[in-house]
Amino acid sequence: MTSVDVHQHLWTPSLVAALRARREPPFLDGWTLRLHGEPPFEVPPGDHDIAGRAELAAADGLGRVLVSLSSPIGVEWLPAAEARPLLDAYHEGSAALPEPFGAWAAACVRDVDANAAAKDLDRGFAGLQLPANALADAAGYARCAPLLDLLEERGLPLFVHPGPAPAESAGPGWWPAMVPYVQQMHAAWFAFRAFGRPRHPGLRVCFALLAGLAPLHGERFAARGGGAEADVDPGVFVETSSYGPHAVDATVRALGAEAVVQGSDRPYAQPPLNPGFGLGGAAAYAFRVANPQRLLTGR
Repeated sequence: MTSVDVHQHLWTPSLVAALRARREPPFLDGWTLRLHGEPPFEVPPGDHDIAGRAELAAADGLGRVLVSLSSPIGVEWLPAAEARPLLDAYHEGSAALPEPFGAWAAACVRDVDANAAAKDLDRGFAGLQLPANALADAAGYARCAPLLDLLEERGLPLFVHPGPAPAESAGPGWWPAMVPYVQQMHAAWFAFRAFGRPRHPGLRVCFALLAGLAPLHGERFAARGGGAEADVDPGVFVETSSYGPHAVDATVRALGAEAVVQGSDRPYAQPPLNPGFGLGGAAAYAFRVANPQRLLTGR
């Protein structure tokens, strides 16, 4: 069976060209990314060299790497007329990536169009990524319901990734990753339990960055009447990007090893040197092989 990393980012030439064609955020000025809610970011071109990234994947022992649109850029939140050229460029480039790459599809969440998402998924994408701030409450789940219905009908998973940081967010360069992104994932985790799972009983879902460590709040959840602390959903997974042995160990204690899959967020973070995070070879196999297989196929 194949070792999988479910969370990387790789900007193809078509996406780069589409971002450079814009004059309002989000856009690329050369290799400087300009967004609404974050300071300008200098993108190292080598991070998105396709051949180089394939070599890194091979060195990591990965047989499959799933790339996704960088949701903090904010493409999914643009009006459909602005989002569609960028989404088309992303899907075109990602669908043409060589082995070992696969990809998550993306969709506009401001103007939801399930028919457009269906056509994108027809190209062989692993599932659909949506920004966490689109799935943070009941209204978000109502708005995105046609997209989630589509995934359920096709037996494909949902990947929840941090969305754009608020425009008023301020602080040092690490602030968006440590505060808004984590807060979004925390909210999305509990919103899925409250609003997503009741409406979508068959949907498999994976939360980026260990769901902002929301699973570690099980004791408080139980104390405040939310439900049993050990009430684990077998269709829910979390990926490990940017975290290490302490956080992964605690998450395994909260959810069990069957809920954890490897995600690295490369090039913004690196895959773990120890894929078992100090928990042994069986854990490494579960995180990289068995659990991603269940997430992606349901088997």
